[in-house]
Amino acid sequence: MRRIKFDMGELMAFVVTAEKQSFRLAADALFVSPSALSRRVERLEAAVGAPLLARTTRHVELTSVGHDFLREAQAALAGLDDAVQRVGDQLQRRRGRIAIACIPSVAANLLPPVLRDFAAGEPEVQVHLMEDSAQQVQDAVLRGDVDFGLSFTGSQEPALRFEALMRERYVLAMPRSHPWAAREEVCWPELAGQRLVSVSHQSGNRLLLDQAVAELPEKPVAWHECNHLAGALSLVEAGLGLAAIPQLALRPTHPEICSVPLAEPAVWRTLGLLQRRDRVLGPMAEALRQRLLRALKTA
Repeated sequence: MRRIKFDMGELMAFVVTAEKQSFRLAADALFVSPSALSRRVERLEAAVGAPLLARTTRHVELTSVGHDFLREAQAALAGLDDAVQRVGDQLQRRRGRIAIACIPSVAANLLPPVLRDFAAGEPEVQVHLMEDSAQQVQDAVLRGDVDFGLSFTGSQEPALRFEALMRERYVLAMPRSHPWAAREEVCWPELAGQRLVSVSHQSGNRLLLDQAVAELPEKPVAWHECNHLAGALSLVEAGLGLAAIPQLALRPTHPEICSVPLAEPAVWRTLGLLQRRDRVLGPMAEALRQRLLRALKTA
């Protein structure tokens, strides 16, 4: 089969001239001179081996070969445009930006390995991670500031879809040198008289814990309060008291602090993925969401 050699500029010159039936109008549309346009068409005709346009002093007409070639040329250009658009769409999806809101314990202990694996497969995607309290995470999802959130509140909000991922138990954080460090569990009534460190009333954790101890005959007293769990753990490490915290807030490999499950009552919280019901995620955000669901449901 004979290989016909011509470039895209020559093919475009022929198609535009044929459609406008005028070298002058086609030259204006392609921002070239009429003489330059004519030379491009002539080179294409030489490559094809037959006249494609019949030139007169007033207008341009297609030859019989030109009629057939025009249909093929238009289809080829349209197919090329579609291919370029598809590639561009794929690149845009892969170069997207994802915004996530999550509570700090999730950001510190659950997300890093998931984001590492995601980044290895999608290196062009930017991920913005907003760490905040449970209420702020819920509000960010409701406002549409983020694609989705990870928290333990929001299941009662009608505008949100809450997909449960895992349950975690509350534990008592203490120095590794504490006499209770080797125990299998500590009961809430035993905390009466102990010096405790707690998160403030602004924290969603505090509400759960206050409900847990509401029926105790003698309630534990918090001598130090912090807005965030990280601050509470720092005070525990400094020897200022014990702290009831969700299990994920403390890494098992912490060199100075350990944890023992709390009992009577055992207190649990459910971590879930929050998303506005009316929000449709982009391809990359949905891919990360699915990866998180697979990873955290098996954690």
